[in-house]
Amino acid sequence: MRIAMVTDYYLPTLGGVQTAIKAHREELVRAGHHVTVFAPLAAPSPDAATVRLPTARRFAPDGYPFASTLRAATAVLEQELVGFDVVHVHTEMFAALAAYRATRARGIPLVQTMHGRIDVYTRSVLPLPAVTTAVLAAMHRRGLGAADARIDPTAHYARTRTAQRMWRLMVGQAQQADHVIVPSEHFAGKLRTQGVRTPLTVLSNGLESSVLAAIGQPPPRHLSAGEPLRVLWCGRLSPEKRPEVFLDAMARTPGATAVMLGDGISRAAVARRAAAIGKGRVDVRGSVPQHEVLSAMQDAHVLVSSSWDFDNQPMVLLEAVAAGLPVILADPDLAEALPPDGYLVAASPDAEGLSAALTALAGAPEHVARMSAAAIAHRPQVAQSTHRDRLLAVYDAAISARRAR
Repeated sequence: MRIAMVTDYYLPTLGGVQTAIKAHREELVRAGHHVTVFAPLAAPSPDAATVRLPTARRFAPDGYPFASTLRAATAVLEQELVGFDVVHVHTEMFAALAAYRATRARGIPLVQTMHGRIDVYTRSVLPLPAVTTAVLAAMHRRGLGAADARIDPTAHYARTRTAQRMWRLMVGQAQQADHVIVPSEHFAGKLRTQGVRTPLTVLSNGLESSVLAAIGQPPPRHLSAGEPLRVLWCGRLSPEKRPEVFLDAMARTPGATAVMLGDGISRAAVARRAAAIGKGRVDVRGSVPQHEVLSAMQDAHVLVSSSWDFDNQPMVLLEAVAAGLPVILADPDLAEALPPDGYLVAASPDAEGLSAALTALAGAPEHVARMSAAAIAHRPQVAQSTHRDRLLAVYDAAISARRAR
């Protein structure tokens, strides 16, 4: 099968979408399929199977290269997609819209993965979201065309005007795909509630074989009596990920040290808050490649996810399972990616709740070992190879649906 993956974010930038696409691509190629990734890039890629779409020179929102213009990106894709069996879109910006326009012109089936909550992301990251989301929604409608996107504004997450704009954007895009993939049941439920009627498959992301091999078979974590609990936080340093809530939890938990990996618009505020906690308590290292994330996981006793009512299925949780690392969650929805005995959900999603969970774990070395053993036993479920055949089945369904039209 010839598969095109189109995304607004790809390597060498770092993030969950990039990691998921990398895993899809490696596993599909390993199974004998041909995969080409199309994305805006800051510079041409040395990888022949990664095609650079026209990219803005001075506009990089949140540090990510941006496809420019929609017309130019569409023209490139219309030319490049000849002969492909299916197009798999992973994002919602100009590269994604260009893929929708190009596949219409070429009659190629399109699969859309809905990776995350752009209603929360835009509210947290964009300047003047009341204005910028209106502009973004208008540009999206112009690029995608008319879409059936009547949403339920009574849902707690869709009560504001800016949230409603972004939900219409997500639903409208999903409605025009041949098939939709969602990595989690909780986000799939929201999309169904908001009116998505396109065939939808809940399909977990996974980690490629090379990543699992690099980790190897990890031993269960061991916390010695009197040893400080070593905590890892990993993600975008941005308000929707709530890194400062994590730092407030660390300030309340004197018997723990932490490493924070990631970068973003909150980096300066995070660094100041970490310094105020005390020397040696929290090490803010910034953005690092995946192999350094995995190395840091090997050194930690527990990973903390402070995100709440935002994430779909963070790839870092799958990496934690592969590394045998216990997890503390603020958001119980994210537990579906984890083994039942491999995580704790904080009693409340605030700093007090996270601190209480950390304190409880620091005083229970046997619990750390049990959670770690459960994660290690669950490793096969986070392998991309486990999910590959269902992904290919979605592609086949999209191809059949397009042929039946």
